[in-house]
Amino acid sequence: MTPLAALNRRVALIPDAPVALALRLFPALVFWQSGRTKVEGFAIKDSTWFLFQHEYALPLIPSDLAAVLATLAEHLLPVLLILGLCTRLSALGLLAMTAVIQVFVYPSAWVTHGLWAAALLAIAARGPGRWSVDHLIGLDRIGPDRAGRA
Repeated sequence: MTPLAALNRRVALIPDAPVALALRLFPALVFWQSGRTKVEGFAIKDSTWFLFQHEYALPLIPSDLAAVLATLAEHLLPVLLILGLCTRLSALGLLAMTAVIQVFVYPSAWVTHGLWAAALLAIAARGPGRWSVDHLIGLDRIGPDRAGRA
């Protein structure tokens, strides 16, 4: 066996559960931290309203609605993702937010957004892993071995 083959065998022994947890945790923390900058207590900051009116101006929905939806999503979806509850839906929600940010707000940040998207796509495609509420309550019965994929 070549040294590279031996290394590949060892790396393949890394359990899926901690990998899935890391894929859920780190993008969730990015969005959570962003959400925390938008509020003071339970109120949306004046600066948030301003940013959504001027810097984050989206062509499809009013800025006030976008501010509320984004702030709620940046608080709810990361918590669900970290817990591994409604994980695929949460990952898809954050992936949609990533796409909106990429297309309409910061198109030059595609490398950063690509990293977020890759992690979120992996979770959406492969599920939350064994260390998740979805796994504990049986919400995530479809996985790589049950979806007909190798």
